[in-house]
Amino acid sequence: RHPLREHGQAPRRTLNKEMTDRRNFLKSALLVSALPLGVSAAVSRKAERKVLSTDVLVVGGGCAGSAAALAASRAGAKTLLVEKAPFAGGIVTSVGLPYFDGITHITTKRVVVRGIALELLSKSGVCAPDAQKIASHNPTIPNTFEFKLLLDRLFKEQQGRLEVLFNTFVCDATSSDGRITEVTLANKDGLVTVKPKVVIDCSGDADVAAWAGAPYEQNSEVQPLTLHFRVGNVERTPDITKLCREALKLAQSAGELPYYYGPGVMFMFAKDEVYIHGIRVPANPTDAADLSRAEMQGRADAHAMFRAWKQHVPNFKEAYFIEAYPWIGVRESRRIIGQHVLSEDDLMNGRRFDDAIATGCWYLDIHPNKTTNGGANDFDPRKVQPEPYDIPYRSLLPQKLDNLLVAGRCHSATRGAHGSTRVTVTAMAMGEAAGVAAALACETRADVATIDGRKVREILSRR
Repeated sequence: RHPLREHGQAPRRTLNKEMTDRRNFLKSALLVSALPLGVSAAVSRKAERKVLSTDVLVVGGGCAGSAAALAASRAGAKTLLVEKAPFAGGIVTSVGLPYFDGITHITTKRVVVRGIALELLSKSGVCAPDAQKIASHNPTIPNTFEFKLLLDRLFKEQQGRLEVLFNTFVCDATSSDGRITEVTLANKDGLVTVKPKVVIDCSGDADVAAWAGAPYEQNSEVQPLTLHFRVGNVERTPDITKLCREALKLAQSAGELPYYYGPGVMFMFAKDEVYIHGIRVPANPTDAADLSRAEMQGRADAHAMFRAWKQHVPNFKEAYFIEAYPWIGVRESRRIIGQHVLSEDDLMNGRRFDDAIATGCWYLDIHPNKTTNGGANDFDPRKVQPEPYDIPYRSLLPQKLDNLLVAGRCHSATRGAHGSTRVTVTAMAMGEAAGVAAALACETRADVATIDGRKVREILSRR
């Protein structure tokens, strides 16, 4: 017999267990009592996946995607726009490029792209709504933050027809019998399934097209990536660009800067503030690890440039680093192989297409993966400057998928032609055409692959 039991006492082991249980009970009670009124402790469980249905799903809210979403919703289609950033605008707002490249003829300054692109430029205060000519062939907007607000306002005007989901990534696409049946999103709701009638891939990287099984190509070496940044309290003198170039030569010789171009040093947003594009990072933007490396390299290079100018350029004596934009800019990645592959010959020979739905006019702008001091290219751009050219509807149509359109820099083009079609305004023009075609397909219960591009052109010409 246990000696303690003779005196009516429980064993010490039992007493210790009771004391531990009591302490745990008191801890739990204190935790529950600390919750706000009306909040109860709950066991976590996996939520059911949300399922959305829409006429038109636009993936990517950059230049092409914003135009596509506005065009589709304005035409009456129920439209869902998803964008991975917390705002729209793409290269203009996330990368910080304020140029409307491709809106006017380089010599005559005649406006060659109207529609939503001209609307955005006009509402940014740069030109009249019905402008026929613009002083610069690549005009700039005065404020990239206000461009976010402009797009927000235009989206809200389509309330009831257009839903926008920011901070939302597309992470998968499912196709069956030549149609995309589901697209999977990831955001604060968890994984979300979208069942669209039509998808417009404006991701820039042809993510949806590639994941859904559409043929595409990507060169083993693509154009370098560029991070844009701004520096304040800079003294403006006529020789500042020359001094900045010389300083970057020194930084590169010292091993502090791998590559660069230009640089473009522009007093664009304020009298004492410079906007810089000149960083050059070779990378594969469709490889997550390499893209992450490029982002870090871009930031390191931006600050290396700033330090070089602080050290060697008197204009930067009292300067301070304002910001680098959130994302490094991507020029080239995947391109779909569509029903027509737009070529350099099409551009340079001015080939006309019955189903032309957009006009391009930028030169065949391909950046090399090496330093080019004083400029962006290692060739004379004047030798590859086309006259305004046609972009056919068929270059937005991938093979094998009947309810998918691809607009922007991932449309169907050779690498050389893509060097021209990839720019901001040309992407907007393709996006607007894709939005019109998608709405027309929904209205007529047809596939976008069977829509007559001449009909899309006719609708656009009335705008």
